[in-house]
Amino acid sequence: MSSPYDNPKAVVRRTRKYGRAVFAREDIRKGETIAVFDGPVLDDDFEPWTDDLRNHTIQVGPTEWRDSKGFARYLNHSCDPNCGIKNRNRVVAMRPIQAGEEITWDYEMTEKNDWWKMKCRCGSDLCRKQIGNYRNMPRKIREKYKGYISDWLTGPSKAKSRPPASKRSKSKS
Repeated sequence: MSSPYDNPKAVVRRTRKYGRAVFAREDIRKGETIAVFDGPVLDDDFEPWTDDLRNHTIQVGPTEWRDSKGFARYLNHSCDPNCGIKNRNRVVAMRPIQAGEEITWDYEMTEKNDWWKMKCRCGSDLCRKQIGNYRNMPRKIREKYKGYISDWLTGPSKAKSRPPASKRSKSKS
């Protein structure tokens, strides 16, 4: 599985802690695109949702989700990430990333619904213990991430998010 948006300075590896993860194989500059959720847009009426889709799509609108054709789907969550989201689906380095470092982003940068949450196992000193809805993100963290949160969350929103019935058990890892 690959995408033309996958940064060649990054590679997917297996970890003992939580399966696949993406690591920098060489230094990455702040602002570089790491990967893009570039798969088809799925709406809340899409069928059939699979466990794989539930675990790897991101929310890109009130009732829309998107997967990746590349390794964006294997980027893990951290409460102290080195990447953020530009536009609605582009994962970008928020700071320089050193070779060998795991590439992570905060899943609350894209999600806004009342039915998805995840027990966090990131291990950061800043760990919030439970991840889910953007509304739960502390204001101080939102300020820290300014410019790196999905546009659909930070812009004017007129529609409410409603879960697809088959997506309610979603858990990212």
